[in-house]
Amino acid sequence: MDRHTKLLKEFSRSKTQAELLKKFNKSRKAVNTGDSGTFGYRIKEGTNAGKVIKHLKKTSENI
Repeated sequence: MDRHTKLLKEFSRSKTQAELLKKFNKSRKAVNTGDSGTFGYRIKEGTNAGKVIKHLKKTSENI
């Protein structure tokens, strides 16, 4: 019987962990890129406020 209870506990633990991760992913807010004419993220607060980080560029290697 110990074998079955161990399997059931592991399954239950993994199921609750998967549900928790799903909730975290749903509650995550998207970052606004493309605002104010740039395809990067503009820092809004702090000492680096106004700076744009991580410009998104696509290179045309197939031309």
